[in-house]
Amino acid sequence: MKKTIKIGTRGSQLALWQANWVKSELEKRNAGLAVEIIKIKTTGDKILDVPLAKVGGKGLFVKEIEEALLRGDIDLAVHSMKDVPTDLPAELHLSAITEREDPRDALISKDKRLFNELPERAKIGTSSLRRQAQLLHIRPDFRIQQLRGNLDTRIKKLTTEGLDAIIVAAAGVRRMGWQDKITEYLSIDDSLPAIGQGALGIECRIDDKEINNLLEPFNHPETSVCVKAERAFLKKLEGGCQVPIAAYGIIKDKNISLAGLVASVDGTEMHKEKIEGKVEDAEKIGIELAEKLLSRGADKVLQEVYGIK
Repeated sequence: MKKTIKIGTRGSQLALWQANWVKSELEKRNAGLAVEIIKIKTTGDKILDVPLAKVGGKGLFVKEIEEALLRGDIDLAVHSMKDVPTDLPAELHLSAITEREDPRDALISKDKRLFNELPERAKIGTSSLRRQAQLLHIRPDFRIQQLRGNLDTRIKKLTTEGLDAIIVAAAGVRRMGWQDKITEYLSIDDSLPAIGQGALGIECRIDDKEINNLLEPFNHPETSVCVKAERAFLKKLEGGCQVPIAAYGIIKDKNISLAGLVASVDGTEMHKEKIEGKVEDAEKIGIELAEKLLSRGADKVLQEVYGIK
């Protein structure tokens, strides 16, 4: 057995929290195991002056980490699931998908104003076209400002950039213990989450039996099934992380209920649907939901969106 296991991660506060959680759980469950954290700077971390949607390509926050895995420089990688592309290198896989934190989007506003209390033409910061489209669908008067940087940087920009509010994933804020900063959790109906939002993905080499065995306890079957359905939906739409696509699955009584959305960037056109089926058909349901939206005009919306890249 290896004496030291190396975890690859981005270097942000949140990414390090996530990697350290995996490290502490591994050490707790495996006496005598030493775990080292290796920080890796990704393309997405290097390009901070351009909106993500215009950078192009998929895997902006994982590519360099996956390359380190393929070289054998690290043994496993911890990602936010919403950053992980649907196509992985042939030698790698997601060995575990962890139990989901709160999947919702969170509003952090100036003066603690609730969403419905935000002023006319309020200036809202977000880096996500998915959030932008859904916000503008509800409030076309909002002025959206691109918000880049790590979570702590984005929260600081609420003050430094003169914003009325920012929208971020609740999961990250909660993991950092900053939930007192959240003004309001947006409902799933108003702001359908990103694919995999709130879950962590632990990636490793398929043929590394030792690491795969160590990671087995991290996999949360219910979350894993839901995220796989969401990712099948995304893959069928051929969507990257930075287009107005959203999906969220929940399991009730051995059935999975999957909601999906495709919207225009300005929020004027929105295709939204929900379907249910058996848990064992989760990925088929994701594909079926995507096909349903495509047949209703989502294909035209996506073509226009991809045109901005």
